Amino acid sequence: MKHESNDYVIRVLNSPDEVNAADWNELLHAQPEATPFMRHEYLAALHHSGSATPNTGWTPRFFTLWQGTMLAGVCALYLKDHSYGEYVFDHAWANAYRHHGLHYYPKAVVAAPFTPVPGARLLARNATVRTLLVKALVAWCEKEKLSSLHLLFASDDDVAACEEAGLMLRHTVQFHWTVPPSGYHDFDDFLMTLSHEKRKKIRQERRKVLEAGISFRWSLGPDISSVDWDFFYQCYERTYFEHGNAPYLSRDFFQRMQDTMPENWLLFVAERNGVAIATSLIAVSARPSGIEDRFDYKNQINTAYGRYWGALERVDCLHFEACYYQPLEWCIANGFQRFEGGAQGEHKMARALLPVKTTSAHWLAHPAFADAVERYLAREGAGIDNYIDELEKRSPFKANAEPYIPKAAKT
Repeated sequence: MKHESNDYVIRVLNSPDEVNAADWNELLHAQPEATPFMRHEYLAALHHSGSATPNTGWTPRFFTLWQGTMLAGVCALYLKDHSYGEYVFDHAWANAYRHHGLHYYPKAVVAAPFTPVPGARLLARNATVRTLLVKALVAWCEKEKLSSLHLLFASDDDVAACEEAGLMLRHTVQFHWTVPPSGYHDFDDFLMTLSHEKRKKIRQERRKVLEAGISFRWSLGPDISSVDWDFFYQCYERTYFEHGNAPYLSRDFFQRMQDTMPENWLLFVAERNGVAIATSLIAVSARPSGIEDRFDYKNQINTAYGRYWGALERVDCLHFEACYYQPLEWCIANGFQRFEGGAQGEHKMARALLPVKTTSAHWLAHPAFADAVERYLAREGAGIDNYIDELEKRSPFKANAEPYIPKAAKT
C-alpha cells in the first residue's frame, strides 16, 4: 500500500523482511529513547517464531516513510482482535462498544508486543517526519475502518507528535531504579541511602536466600550457553503454566534472541549445590554492531530491563533476589544507571524502585466514544497524579539521601 504526502511517500508492508534491518536499526538508535525492543531483530523474531502473528491475534503492518530513496521514518503497527499482551488496559472500552452494538476489534496498536517498556515507537529522522508518520497512521486507520489507534509506552518525542496530531494521552505508572549523579560504590553503599527499615528488610531477604544454600551466577551476551537458554525457557514456561496460561513467547523466539541479538541479554541462574533451580532474564541496552556513529548518543544512558523469571521450586525471597537484588548489584558494578522493573507492582518501592509516569496515545474513530474516553482520561489522569503523590510520600530513601528522580517521574 502506498500514500503520498508532499515530498514523502509512505509504504505499508506486511513483513519485517521487507524493510532493511540496518536502515531500521540506524533510525532506532538515532532516537534519544531507543530500546532493544524495537530493534529489527526483535520484531523479526516475534514474527518468524510465531509469537506475534495473525494466529496469535497480532497481524503486523510496518509503516515506512521515504524521502526519495532515503528511509526517513518507520514504525511497527499491529492489527489486534484482542487486548492481551499490551499492559495498557482497554477492556472497559471494548465492553462499552459491545454494549452499544459496535465492534471495537480489530483495532490498531503501535507497540512492542508483550513488552511494557517505555521508549521510541515512531522512528524518525526529525520531528516533522514523526508527525507525518502519526498522521499517516490515523489516515490509514480511517481508510481501513478501524475502531481505534493506540500507541503504547511512548517516548517524549512520540508524545509530542501524537499531541500535535490530536491524539488523546493516557498515563500509567511503572517503577524504575535510577542511580544518582554521585553514583554508588557498591550494593552496600546503595543500601546506606535507604531508611533503616527498608535496609534491614532487604538484608533479611537476601540472608534467607543465602541460608537456603542458594548461590547465583550470571552470563552476558554470547556467554549465555544453549543449555542455560534451555533451562531458562523451562522455568519461563512453567511460570505461565502455573498461572493457567500458555506462554506468550515460544522457545524459537528466544533461540532467535540468542542467534541475532545476544548482546542485549543478561541471565542470572540460581543454584543449590551446583544444580540450577531458577533464572531471571534481563535485557540490557546495547547498540547492535554495524551501526555507524553518525548520531549523538550522549543522552542514551545504560539501562537494564527486568523481563522474565521462573523457578522449579519455591524458596522464600528467591524472586526478590533474582529479579531485583542481583540485577541491581550487577548494574552498580557495571556502570548501568537505570533498572526498569516493568509494569505495575507497588512492592517494588520497598526495593528502591520509584514511581514513573508512562504515556500512551489514543485515537478513536467514533466521535461520541472519543468524547466519552477523553472525559474519562481527564478523570483517570488526575487520579494517576494523586496516586504518584501518595507513593512519593512513601519513599524508601533517607530524607537526606533522596536519589536523583528522572524527569518522567515528576511530570
